[in-house]
Amino acid sequence: MKLKSVLVIIFFFGFQVTTWAQCAMCRASVENNVSNGDTTIGAGLNTGILYLFAMPYLIALVIGLLWYRAAKKRKSKIAIR
Repeated sequence: MKLKSVLVIIFFFGFQVTTWAQCAMCRASVENNVSNGDTTIGAGLNTGILYLFAMPYLIALVIGLLWYRAAKKRKSKIAIR
Protein backbone atom coordinates (compact mmCIF):
# COMPACT_ATOMS: atom_id res chain seq x y z
CA MET A 1 0.00 0.00 0.00
CA LYS A 2 2.81 2.39 0.87
CA LEU A 3 4.58 1.59 -2.39
CA LYS A 4 1.42 2.45 -4.35
CA SER A 5 1.06 5.81 -2.59
CA VAL A 6 4.71 6.67 -3.18
CA LEU A 7 4.41 5.76 -6.86
CA VAL A 8 1.27 7.85 -7.26
CA ILE A 9 2.95 10.85 -5.61
CA ILE A 10 6.01 10.45 -7.82
CA PHE A 11 3.78 10.19 -10.88
CA PHE A 12 1.80 13.34 -10.10
CA PHE A 13 4.75 15.48 -9.08
CA GLY A 14 7.34 13.96 -11.38
CA PHE A 15 5.47 14.25 -14.66
CA GLN A 16 4.10 17.75 -14.51
CA VAL A 17 3.76 19.70 -17.69
CA THR A 18 4.38 23.41 -17.42
CA THR A 19 1.55 25.39 -18.92
CA TRP A 20 1.13 29.10 -19.34
CA ALA A 21 -2.47 29.06 -20.52
CA GLN A 22 -4.74 31.94 -19.67
CA CYS A 23 -8.23 32.96 -20.49
CA ALA A 24 -7.83 35.02 -23.64
CA MET A 25 -10.86 37.18 -22.85
CA CYS A 26 -9.63 37.98 -19.32
CA ARG A 27 -6.14 38.80 -20.51
CA ALA A 28 -7.43 41.06 -23.29
CA SER A 29 -9.76 42.81 -20.86
CA VAL A 30 -7.01 43.46 -18.32
CA GLU A 31 -4.53 44.63 -20.95
CA ASN A 32 -7.10 47.00 -22.47
CA ASN A 33 -8.06 48.50 -19.10
CA VAL A 34 -4.47 48.83 -17.90
CA SER A 35 -3.50 50.62 -21.11
CA ASN A 36 -6.38 53.06 -20.46
CA GLY A 37 -5.14 53.67 -16.90
CA ASP A 38 -7.75 51.62 -15.03
CA THR A 39 -6.04 49.10 -12.74
CA THR A 40 -9.04 48.14 -10.59
CA ILE A 41 -10.24 45.36 -12.89
CA GLY A 42 -7.12 43.34 -12.09
CA ALA A 43 -8.06 43.28 -8.39
CA GLY A 44 -11.57 42.12 -9.27
CA LEU A 45 -10.24 39.31 -11.44
CA ASN A 46 -7.85 38.25 -8.70
CA THR A 47 -10.72 38.07 -6.21
CA GLY A 48 -12.73 35.97 -8.66
CA ILE A 49 -9.81 33.61 -9.19
CA LEU A 50 -9.35 33.16 -5.44
CA TYR A 51 -13.09 32.50 -5.07
CA LEU A 52 -12.98 29.82 -7.77
CA PHE A 53 -9.83 28.36 -6.21
CA ALA A 54 -11.34 28.08 -2.71
CA MET A 55 -14.72 26.56 -3.58
CA PRO A 56 -13.60 22.95 -4.25
CA TYR A 57 -11.71 22.92 -0.95
CA LEU A 58 -14.73 24.22 0.95
CA ILE A 59 -16.96 21.59 -0.66
CA ALA A 60 -14.45 18.86 0.26
CA LEU A 61 -14.35 20.20 3.83
CA VAL A 62 -18.15 20.07 4.17
CA ILE A 63 -18.31 16.54 2.74
CA GLY A 64 -15.50 15.46 5.08
CA LEU A 65 -17.26 16.93 8.12
CA LEU A 66 -20.54 15.24 7.23
CA TRP A 67 -18.75 11.93 6.68
CA TYR A 68 -16.92 12.28 10.01
CA ARG A 69 -20.13 13.01 11.90
CA ALA A 70 -21.90 10.05 10.30
CA ALA A 71 -18.99 7.73 11.14
CA LYS A 72 -18.92 9.02 14.72
CA LYS A 73 -22.66 8.38 15.15
CA ARG A 74 -22.34 4.91 13.64
CA LYS A 75 -19.42 4.10 15.94
CA SER A 76 -21.32 5.29 19.03
CA LYS A 77 -24.34 3.14 18.10
CA ILE A 78 -22.10 0.09 17.78
CA ALA A 79 -20.44 0.81 21.14
CA ILE A 80 -23.84 1.05 22.89
CA ARG A 81 -24.89 -2.41 21.74
